Amino acid sequence: MQRFLDPAVLAGISSLDLLAKTVVDGFVAGLHRSPDFGFSQEFAEYRAYTPGDDLRHVDWNLFARTERTYVKRYHGETNSQLTVLLDASNSMQYSSGPVSKMNYARFLAATLFYLAIHNQRDAAGLIVFDDQVRDYIRPSTRPGQLARLLAGLENAMAQAQTDFAKPLQHFQNALHRRGIAIVISDFYEKPETIVNHIAPLRFGGNEVILFHLLDLQEIRPVMRGSAILVDLETDQKIEVVPEYTTTSYRAKIDAHIEQLQSLARGAGMDYQLLVTNKPLDSALREYLTLRQAGN
Repeated sequence: MQRFLDPAVLAGISSLDLLAKTVVDGFVAGLHRSPDFGFSQEFAEYRAYTPGDDLRHVDWNLFARTERTYVKRYHGETNSQLTVLLDASNSMQYSSGPVSKMNYARFLAATLFYLAIHNQRDAAGLIVFDDQVRDYIRPSTRPGQLARLLAGLENAMAQAQTDFAKPLQHFQNALHRRGIAIVISDFYEKPETIVNHIAPLRFGGNEVILFHLLDLQEIRPVMRGSAILVDLETDQKIEVVPEYTTTSYRAKIDAHIEQLQSLARGAGMDYQLLVTNKPLDSALREYLTLRQAGN
Protein backbone atom coordinates (compact mmCIF):
# COMPACT_ATOMS: atom_id res chain seq x y z
CA MET A 1 0.00 0.00 0.00
CA GLN A 2 2.77 2.47 0.80
CA ARG A 3 3.95 2.61 -2.81
CA PHE A 4 0.54 3.93 -3.84
CA LEU A 5 0.83 6.79 -1.37
CA ASP A 6 3.90 8.32 -2.99
CA PRO A 7 2.85 11.60 -4.71
CA ALA A 8 4.55 10.61 -7.95
CA VAL A 9 2.50 7.40 -8.12
CA LEU A 10 -0.70 9.12 -7.03
CA ALA A 11 -0.27 11.50 -9.96
CA GLY A 12 -0.70 8.54 -12.29
CA ILE A 13 -4.08 7.53 -10.85
CA SER A 14 -6.69 8.91 -13.25
CA SER A 15 -9.67 8.79 -10.87
CA LEU A 16 -9.76 11.17 -7.90
CA ASP A 17 -12.29 8.83 -6.28
CA LEU A 18 -9.85 5.91 -6.44
CA LEU A 19 -6.98 8.16 -5.38
CA ALA A 20 -8.88 9.41 -2.33
CA LYS A 21 -9.89 5.88 -1.31
CA THR A 22 -6.29 4.68 -1.69
CA VAL A 23 -4.93 7.43 0.53
CA VAL A 24 -7.71 7.09 3.12
CA ASP A 25 -7.30 3.32 3.34
CA GLY A 26 -3.58 3.71 4.01
CA PHE A 27 -4.17 6.61 6.38
CA VAL A 28 -6.82 4.92 8.50
CA ALA A 29 -4.88 1.65 8.56
CA GLY A 30 -2.08 3.47 10.37
CA LEU A 31 -4.30 4.85 13.13
CA HIS A 32 -5.31 3.26 16.41
CA ARG A 33 -8.73 4.90 16.21
CA SER A 34 -10.76 6.70 13.58
CA PRO A 35 -9.60 10.16 12.52
CA ASP A 36 -11.87 12.97 13.67
CA PHE A 37 -12.39 16.31 11.99
CA GLY A 38 -15.76 17.14 13.58
CA PHE A 39 -17.53 17.67 16.87
CA SER A 40 -19.43 15.36 19.20
CA GLN A 41 -20.73 14.92 22.70
CA GLU A 42 -17.74 12.77 23.72
CA PHE A 43 -15.37 15.01 25.70
CA ALA A 44 -11.75 14.99 24.53
CA GLU A 45 -9.80 17.75 26.28
CA TYR A 46 -9.66 21.37 27.38
CA ARG A 47 -7.97 24.25 25.60
CA ALA A 48 -7.67 27.94 26.44
CA TYR A 49 -10.51 30.17 25.25
CA THR A 50 -9.75 32.51 22.32
CA PRO A 51 -12.00 35.29 20.97
CA GLY A 52 -14.53 33.89 18.53
CA ASP A 53 -15.03 30.57 20.36
CA ASP A 54 -18.63 29.56 20.95
CA LEU A 55 -19.42 30.50 24.57
CA ARG A 56 -21.66 27.44 24.83
CA HIS A 57 -18.51 25.30 24.95
CA VAL A 58 -16.92 27.21 27.84
CA ASP A 59 -16.72 25.18 31.06
CA TRP A 60 -18.26 27.69 33.45
CA ASN A 61 -17.92 25.34 36.42
CA LEU A 62 -14.16 25.24 35.84
CA PHE A 63 -14.15 29.04 35.46
CA ALA A 64 -15.91 29.40 38.82
CA ARG A 65 -13.22 27.32 40.51
CA THR A 66 -10.14 28.67 38.75
CA GLU A 67 -11.20 32.04 37.25
CA ARG A 68 -9.68 30.81 34.01
CA THR A 69 -11.64 30.39 30.78
CA TYR A 70 -11.33 27.05 29.00
CA VAL A 71 -13.26 25.51 26.13
CA LYS A 72 -14.20 21.85 25.97
CA ARG A 73 -13.02 20.01 22.85
CA TYR A 74 -14.85 16.94 21.58
CA HIS A 75 -14.17 13.98 19.34
CA GLY A 76 -15.76 13.95 15.90
CA GLU A 77 -19.47 13.42 15.46
CA THR A 78 -21.61 12.72 12.43
CA ASN A 79 -23.57 15.46 10.68
CA SER A 80 -20.87 18.03 11.10
CA GLN A 81 -19.97 20.28 8.16
CA LEU A 82 -16.66 20.54 6.31
CA THR A 83 -15.90 23.23 3.75
CA VAL A 84 -12.64 23.26 1.80
CA LEU A 85 -11.48 26.61 0.41
CA LEU A 86 -9.06 25.79 -2.41
CA ASP A 87 -6.59 28.38 -3.73
CA ALA A 88 -6.52 28.09 -7.53
CA SER A 89 -4.24 31.04 -8.25
CA ASN A 90 -1.44 30.83 -10.80
CA SER A 91 1.31 30.23 -8.25
CA MET A 92 -0.31 26.88 -7.44
CA GLN A 93 0.80 25.62 -10.87
CA TYR A 94 4.43 25.44 -9.75
CA SER A 95 6.20 22.10 -9.58
CA SER A 96 9.81 20.99 -9.44
CA GLY A 97 8.79 17.33 -9.71
CA PRO A 98 5.95 15.15 -10.99
CA VAL A 99 3.27 16.75 -8.77
CA SER A 100 2.33 20.43 -8.88
CA LYS A 101 1.01 22.23 -5.82
CA MET A 102 -2.38 22.38 -7.54
CA ASN A 103 -2.56 18.63 -8.04
CA TYR A 104 -1.34 17.94 -4.51
CA ALA A 105 -4.07 20.29 -3.28
CA ARG A 106 -6.61 18.29 -5.31
CA PHE A 107 -5.30 15.04 -3.80
CA LEU A 108 -5.55 16.50 -0.29
CA ALA A 109 -9.05 17.93 -0.77
CA ALA A 110 -10.31 14.69 -2.34
CA THR A 111 -8.97 12.74 0.63
CA LEU A 112 -10.62 15.10 3.13
CA PHE A 113 -13.94 14.83 1.28
CA TYR A 114 -13.70 11.05 1.25
CA LEU A 115 -12.96 11.03 4.99
CA ALA A 116 -15.85 13.36 5.74
CA ILE A 117 -18.49 11.71 3.57
CA HIS A 118 -17.60 8.00 3.64
CA ASN A 119 -15.96 7.66 7.05
CA GLN A 120 -17.94 10.21 9.09
CA ARG A 121 -21.17 10.76 7.11
CA ASP A 122 -20.61 14.51 7.34
CA ALA A 123 -21.71 17.28 4.99
CA ALA A 124 -18.92 18.59 2.76
CA GLY A 125 -18.60 21.56 0.42
CA LEU A 126 -16.04 23.34 -1.76
CA ILE A 127 -15.06 26.90 -2.62
CA VAL A 128 -12.51 27.35 -5.43
CA PHE A 129 -10.98 30.82 -5.53
CA ASP A 130 -8.18 33.03 -6.84
CA ASP A 131 -8.98 36.75 -6.91
CA GLN A 132 -12.69 35.81 -6.94
CA VAL A 133 -14.87 32.79 -6.27
CA ARG A 134 -14.60 30.45 -9.29
CA ASP A 135 -16.82 27.64 -8.03
CA TYR A 136 -19.01 26.96 -5.01
CA ILE A 137 -20.52 23.61 -4.11
CA ARG A 138 -22.77 23.94 -1.09
CA PRO A 139 -22.04 21.52 1.80
CA SER A 140 -24.45 18.59 1.68
CA THR A 141 -24.92 14.95 2.61
CA ARG A 142 -27.23 14.18 -0.31
CA PRO A 143 -26.43 11.24 -2.60
CA GLY A 144 -23.82 12.02 -5.23
CA GLN A 145 -22.19 14.81 -3.24
CA LEU A 146 -18.74 13.21 -3.35
CA ALA A 147 -18.97 12.91 -7.15
CA ARG A 148 -19.95 16.59 -7.38
CA LEU A 149 -17.03 17.62 -5.18
CA LEU A 150 -14.51 15.53 -7.11
CA ALA A 151 -15.79 16.99 -10.38
CA GLY A 152 -15.32 20.44 -8.87
CA LEU A 153 -11.72 19.57 -8.04
CA GLU A 154 -11.11 18.20 -11.53
CA ASN A 155 -12.41 21.44 -13.05
CA ALA A 156 -10.41 23.72 -10.75
CA MET A 157 -7.79 25.42 -12.91
CA ALA A 158 -5.00 27.64 -11.62
CA GLN A 159 -5.42 31.17 -12.93
CA ALA A 160 -5.21 34.85 -11.92
CA GLN A 161 -3.82 36.15 -8.63
CA THR A 162 -4.69 35.37 -5.02
CA ASP A 163 -7.15 37.53 -3.11
CA PHE A 164 -8.38 36.13 0.19
CA ALA A 165 -10.96 38.88 0.80
CA LYS A 166 -13.68 37.90 -1.73
CA PRO A 167 -13.81 34.12 -1.19
CA LEU A 168 -13.79 34.43 2.57
CA GLN A 169 -16.57 37.01 2.48
CA HIS A 170 -18.49 34.60 0.24
CA PHE A 171 -17.93 31.81 2.76
CA GLN A 172 -19.23 33.91 5.64
CA ASN A 173 -22.33 34.88 3.67
CA ALA A 174 -23.02 31.28 2.66
CA LEU A 175 -22.40 29.76 6.08
CA HIS A 176 -25.55 28.73 7.91
CA ARG A 177 -24.20 26.32 10.50
CA ARG A 178 -21.09 25.75 12.57
CA GLY A 179 -18.42 23.46 11.14
CA ILE A 180 -14.86 23.23 9.94
CA ALA A 181 -13.28 25.43 7.29
CA ILE A 182 -10.06 24.14 5.71
CA VAL A 183 -8.03 26.58 3.61
CA ILE A 184 -5.54 24.95 1.20
CA SER A 185 -3.08 27.43 -0.31
CA ASP A 186 0.56 28.31 -0.81
CA PHE A 187 -0.24 31.53 1.07
CA TYR A 188 1.92 33.89 -0.97
CA GLU A 189 0.68 36.98 0.82
CA LYS A 190 1.74 38.89 3.93
CA PRO A 191 0.98 36.65 6.94
CA GLU A 192 -0.89 39.40 8.77
CA THR A 193 -3.10 39.99 5.71
CA ILE A 194 -3.87 36.28 5.44
CA VAL A 195 -4.78 35.91 9.11
CA ASN A 196 -6.80 39.15 9.20
CA HIS A 197 -8.97 37.91 6.33
CA ILE A 198 -9.33 34.33 7.60
CA ALA A 199 -9.74 34.93 11.36
CA PRO A 200 -13.37 36.18 11.09
CA LEU A 201 -14.38 32.69 9.96
CA ARG A 202 -13.96 31.61 13.58
CA PHE A 203 -16.46 34.12 14.95
CA GLY A 204 -19.42 31.90 14.17
CA GLY A 205 -17.91 29.05 16.17
CA ASN A 206 -16.16 27.48 13.18
CA GLU A 207 -12.89 25.64 13.49
CA VAL A 208 -10.36 26.83 10.93
CA ILE A 209 -7.42 24.81 9.59
CA LEU A 210 -4.73 26.16 7.28
CA PHE A 211 -2.87 23.66 5.10
CA HIS A 212 0.18 25.50 3.75
CA LEU A 213 1.35 23.80 0.52
CA LEU A 214 4.87 24.42 -0.73
CA ASP A 215 7.19 22.68 -3.17
CA LEU A 216 10.52 21.58 -1.70
CA GLN A 217 12.31 23.86 -4.17
CA GLU A 218 10.38 26.81 -2.74
CA ILE A 219 11.70 26.06 0.73
CA ARG A 220 15.24 24.95 -0.05
CA PRO A 221 15.96 25.78 -3.71
CA VAL A 222 19.01 24.32 -5.40
CA MET A 223 20.67 26.41 -8.13
CA ARG A 224 23.85 25.70 -10.06
CA GLY A 225 24.13 29.10 -11.68
CA SER A 226 22.44 32.47 -12.17
CA ALA A 227 18.81 32.31 -13.30
CA ILE A 228 15.86 34.52 -14.23
CA LEU A 229 12.85 33.72 -12.02
CA VAL A 230 9.34 34.65 -13.19
CA ASP A 231 6.43 35.34 -10.82
CA LEU A 232 3.58 33.09 -12.03
CA GLU A 233 0.94 35.57 -10.91
CA THR A 234 2.43 38.94 -11.92
CA ASP A 235 4.97 37.93 -14.62
CA GLN A 236 7.53 40.02 -12.73
CA LYS A 237 11.10 38.83 -13.40
CA ILE A 238 14.13 38.86 -11.15
CA GLU A 239 17.68 37.63 -11.69
CA VAL A 240 19.13 35.64 -8.81
CA VAL A 241 22.44 33.94 -8.05
CA PRO A 242 22.95 30.69 -6.09
CA GLU A 243 24.30 32.54 -3.04
CA TYR A 244 20.99 34.36 -2.65
CA THR A 245 19.05 31.11 -2.25
CA THR A 246 21.21 29.93 0.64
CA THR A 247 21.31 33.25 2.51
CA SER A 248 18.69 35.98 2.07
CA TYR A 249 15.98 33.83 0.45
CA ARG A 250 16.26 31.04 3.02
CA ALA A 251 15.91 33.54 5.85
CA LYS A 252 12.89 35.17 4.20
CA ILE A 253 10.95 31.97 3.50
CA ASP A 254 11.68 30.61 6.99
CA ALA A 255 10.50 33.89 8.54
CA HIS A 256 7.35 33.84 6.39
CA ILE A 257 6.45 30.29 7.46
CA GLU A 258 7.22 30.97 11.11
CA GLN A 259 5.21 34.19 11.18
CA LEU A 260 2.20 32.67 9.44
CA GLN A 261 2.21 29.71 11.82
CA SER A 262 2.56 31.96 14.86
CA LEU A 263 -0.17 34.41 13.82
CA ALA A 264 -2.56 31.63 12.79
CA ARG A 265 -2.20 29.70 16.02
CA GLY A 266 -2.36 32.94 18.01
CA ALA A 267 -5.74 33.58 16.37
CA GLY A 268 -6.98 30.14 17.39
CA MET A 269 -6.51 28.43 14.03
CA ASP A 270 -4.70 25.17 13.25
CA TYR A 271 -1.71 25.42 10.91
CA GLN A 272 0.14 22.66 9.08
CA LEU A 273 2.91 22.97 6.50
CA LEU A 274 2.74 20.32 3.76
CA VAL A 275 5.58 19.76 1.29
CA THR A 276 4.47 18.28 -2.03
CA ASN A 277 7.08 15.50 -2.10
CA LYS A 278 5.70 13.99 1.12
CA PRO A 279 3.18 11.08 1.00
CA LEU A 280 -0.32 12.27 1.85
CA ASP A 281 -1.10 9.62 4.44
CA SER A 282 1.97 10.43 6.53
CA ALA A 283 1.32 14.17 6.18
CA LEU A 284 -2.25 13.75 7.44
CA ARG A 285 -1.16 11.42 10.23
CA GLU A 286 1.42 13.98 11.35
CA TYR A 287 -1.26 16.67 11.43
CA LEU A 288 -3.71 14.48 13.34
CA THR A 289 -1.04 13.68 15.94
CA LEU A 290 -0.46 17.40 16.51
CA ARG A 291 -4.19 18.01 16.57
CA GLN A 292 -4.76 15.39 19.23
CA ALA A 293 -1.92 16.89 21.27
CA GLY A 294 -3.81 20.19 21.27
CA ASN A 295 -1.45 22.10 18.92
